[in-house]
Amino acid sequence: MEVTRPTRKLTAMAALEAVRVAVTRARELGVAVNASVVDAGGREIAFLRGDGAFLPSGQIARDKAYTAAGFGIPTGVFYKALSGEPDVLAGITGQPNIAAFPGGVPIRVENELIGGIGVSGASAEQDDICARAGLAAIGLE
Repeated sequence: MEVTRPTRKLTAMAALEAVRVAVTRARELGVAVNASVVDAGGREIAFLRGDGAFLPSGQIARDKAYTAAGFGIPTGVFYKALSGEPDVLAGITGQPNIAAFPGGVPIRVENELIGGIGVSGASAEQDDICARAGLAAIGLE
């Protein structure tokens, strides 16, 4: 029986680049966002508040990153999966740090979950575009 296995971890510089590109992409779209990257355990590695981004959206970006890493699926998919179960949706989204709307994407390397990125401050669609741009910038789309 195997008792250990090697794991991969996202570097701080990669996390910083991902949030930088997410915020830059938002600016190109004409919006301001906050972006957060967390590790596989949900601990924040990098955060960037875009110029003019709503202050409360910072926590929402963190929650999206945490949710994507914690459940291993994009937060928009997470919402759709639970939408037919209103009691479950209410119970899960009532927990601290859970966000069930687009803008959070898990970060994987060769199918190994290594973290999540969350973006908040624009429309759900724009948040998702920016999060995916951050991942693409580090080669992990």
